[in-house]
Amino acid sequence: MLSATGVRKTYGATDALAGAGLQVWAGEVVALMGPSGAGKSTLLHCLAGIVRPDAGTVRYRGADLAGLPDRERSALRRTDFGFVFQFGQLVPELTCLENVALPLRLNGERNRAAAKRAREMLTELGLAEVAGKRPGEVSGGQGQRVAVARALVTGPRVVFADEPTGALDSLSGEQVMQLLTAAARERNTAIVLVTHEARVAAYSDREVVVRDGRTRALEVTR
Repeated sequence: MLSATGVRKTYGATDALAGAGLQVWAGEVVALMGPSGAGKSTLLHCLAGIVRPDAGTVRYRGADLAGLPDRERSALRRTDFGFVFQFGQLVPELTCLENVALPLRLNGERNRAAAKRAREMLTELGLAEVAGKRPGEVSGGQGQRVAVARALVTGPRVVFADEPTGALDSLSGEQVMQLLTAAARERNTAIVLVTHEARVAAYSDREVVVRDGRTRALEVTR
């Protein structure tokens, strides 16, 4: 469904990616592992169409992402792609319900319908009690689970998660990963997960090591 071949990206004199490659199948969880500065996040951003590679190709369902107009790539990020970031990136002025509804509103859905779907998603993920609270009024773990709800509410085909447990304690991190992977598997949604923690990568079906801008698949049996 999603693939990268020979992807290169340079920032100044630094090669962030030097011929990286990856294939992601529908419904699978792939962990990108490696040390800081190895190119994991850059590869994720290329796969999501946020960053254009200098060379190589990234294809989503057969289409070359780099060849799509900006408007079409932006549309994909509102519909087919979901995102979970290390610090949640929730809008502090909005309630948790409004944060979850935000991708739907940006995609043109009416406020009442978007709020209904957002509430249903929060309830499904066991977060109904935080719907009316703002991000600053909930715990870090709850906030990150709200971010998972926001990523899933549009029914994406792929969720990109960049160090989703990096700012959480071990217990909260486990809860977020359990929630994210279980909800995604129920929907046959693929996850591309950036992490440097083995306990987080253990939730994946497959691990790919990124080192010096190159990728190497690990033989891991789950």
